[in-house]
Amino acid sequence: RGTILMAHTTSAKPGIYFGWYIVAAFFFFALLTNGVRSAFGIFVIPMSEEFGWSRGSISLAAALGTLVNGATQPFLGRLYDGIGGRRVIIPGLIVIGLATVFLSLTFHILFLVFMFGFAFGPAFSAASQSNTGAMLARWFRRQRATVLGLNAGGASAGGLVVVPLAMYLLQATNWRLTWAVLGLIILVLAVPLAFVFIRDDPATMGLHPDGDVEPPESSTNGTLNRGRGPLEVDRWAQSFRSWPIWQVTMSYMACGATSFLLSVHFVPYAIERGFSPITAAAAFGLMAGLSVFGAIGAGMIADRFGRKNLLALVYFMRGTAFVLLLLIPGDMALWAFAIVAGFSWWATNPLTTSLTADFYGLRALGTITGVTSVFHSAAGFTSIWLAGILFDLTGSYTVPFAIAGSLLFPAALSAFTVKERKYSSRYQLAPAAGN
Repeated sequence: RGTILMAHTTSAKPGIYFGWYIVAAFFFFALLTNGVRSAFGIFVIPMSEEFGWSRGSISLAAALGTLVNGATQPFLGRLYDGIGGRRVIIPGLIVIGLATVFLSLTFHILFLVFMFGFAFGPAFSAASQSNTGAMLARWFRRQRATVLGLNAGGASAGGLVVVPLAMYLLQATNWRLTWAVLGLIILVLAVPLAFVFIRDDPATMGLHPDGDVEPPESSTNGTLNRGRGPLEVDRWAQSFRSWPIWQVTMSYMACGATSFLLSVHFVPYAIERGFSPITAAAAFGLMAGLSVFGAIGAGMIADRFGRKNLLALVYFMRGTAFVLLLLIPGDMALWAFAIVAGFSWWATNPLTTSLTADFYGLRALGTITGVTSVFHSAAGFTSIWLAGILFDLTGSYTVPFAIAGSLLFPAALSAFTVKERKYSSRYQLAPAAGN
């Protein structure tokens, strides 16, 4: 009678469940790939100065990478659903590594647009959080939001580790060698680990989700259920005929508009305000480092208390961070923003993915999350390019940052009004024994 279905308590096999190795591998992949993408911001000023590019021109290259990434995500998600993640994620990592190395050869804005836009974009879709998250959703059930939080924590750690490292290399050498080193790290470290640890489904190894000895109740086709949720679908298009996916997706657009804006323009913004490049990268690293705790903590809390209220709080926190950035005078604004935004930056990803899985099931999850990523990336494309254009016109980032930040409060309201208890499979009654 409205009682939440209790977690399955079957004992796990002794030893470390292989799914945790996959979690660790995906954490590392996300650290490197998202770290490289976030590091684009440190190259904005030196590349612009060397080639005489406007801020709008170089922003267009970054924005196209975001747009192509989003536009190809549904197709790569569909490919994931069809042939499995191993055959999609590994080639994606290889292309990301090669494209990063080739960026060291940049000689024209069109080359940068091609490499970061049309080579990086599909590759990031292949190795995206959407696909790795969909795979982890198959390996874990009870701790789904927790492992998705760890997955997002890897992306956050990329900003903490890779961006300051790249800035140090750039200051010590030059931007060309820095791009080459980042690409080689992916090719030498991430790709071999992917071949060793990526497995599409626990069943292929004779395992069950969460490492349980026996499977929980399952549907006739083997897909795990707690009792089929009222919105669970077999085909991705069916999900977009219901209101909750639109509520989640519209909120996710505000996430894209702000997170991609920060990846490209936060470091230049800090430098324009008088901070040294190293300090600007350190502030970005602080924000990313705190986001690791935010993403992992959000996943753990969501597994215990639900998703949508926490998701709304995360959007509200990020909106508040933008208010602090624009209204607090002096240097304190940068650090206040880094702290408040840090806890909320990547926390949206595990909450959005787990909420989507709870509502619509796993059968078409890769495609569904791919489609929502289109909206996320389209908003990111707009915010990145608009920020560059407005900077060229006004000499300041105040207007684009104010516009992006204002979107977060409607996003918080949209997430808060999602009817989680009505539609999530987590709140459906288990079938009675013998029925």
